Amino acid sequence: MGAVRTDHPVETWLTDMDGVLVHEEVPIPGATEFVERLKASGRRFLVLTNNSIFTPRDLRARLLGSGIDVPEESIWTSALATAQFLADQRPGGSAFVVGEAGLTTALHDVGYVMTDRDPDYVVLGETRTYSFEAITKAIRLIAGGARFIATNPDPSGPSQHGMLPATGSVAALISTATGRAPYFVGKPNPLMMRSALNRIDAHSETTVMVGDRMDTDVISGLEAGLRTFLVLTGSTARSQVDLFPYRPTQVFESIADVVGLI
Repeated sequence: MGAVRTDHPVETWLTDMDGVLVHEEVPIPGATEFVERLKASGRRFLVLTNNSIFTPRDLRARLLGSGIDVPEESIWTSALATAQFLADQRPGGSAFVVGEAGLTTALHDVGYVMTDRDPDYVVLGETRTYSFEAITKAIRLIAGGARFIATNPDPSGPSQHGMLPATGSVAALISTATGRAPYFVGKPNPLMMRSALNRIDAHSETTVMVGDRMDTDVISGLEAGLRTFLVLTGSTARSQVDLFPYRPTQVFESIADVVGLI
């Protein structure tokens, strides 16, 4: 991969959601101003999330409840990226899905059939109610030849009551049982970034990715050829930045410090 060009003007923006715009459902100062400035500028942008539970409509409503008005079409989830990937790979295919509405709706919308009878794929997404029966069925289908796809590799996620196991942890359970590793579509796979760029007809050399995690947002942005802005309101502390073998283009205390660059 060649060096990221920083002399081109920024024309399009990608931004992570959790840790950049909100903590759970509490807005981070500057987030509302950031989104409003983007909309007023007319620049194309997407809010990205590895969370596959919710549809863009659900997420719009949740963000609106936090005072952040993001249009539904400006939200890109790992579920949407996964559905797009599967539609490109095997149009009109079938899948056994372990997940919630965000994932099943995305797959329905690209013409996939949900079935547990000889599916092309087992697709694992995030859910707050993992069923042992569903996981057992997934294991048996994968052992029987179904291809294993997961929306994202995050091992855990936050909740109001503390840490929750997420897609990566359940994927590890299934992998241990089957000896088959999944293909993860969401961050840090740069495929998530490239699908987002395609969604808004953007070019990597004129796009910035804003995120709070070095190990997902920054690395996937870097590998997709984007400039990367790290904000320190989420998972990565300033003291941790130098521990990684790669660097963001710029580091900011919070999204409030990025508003003036739009």
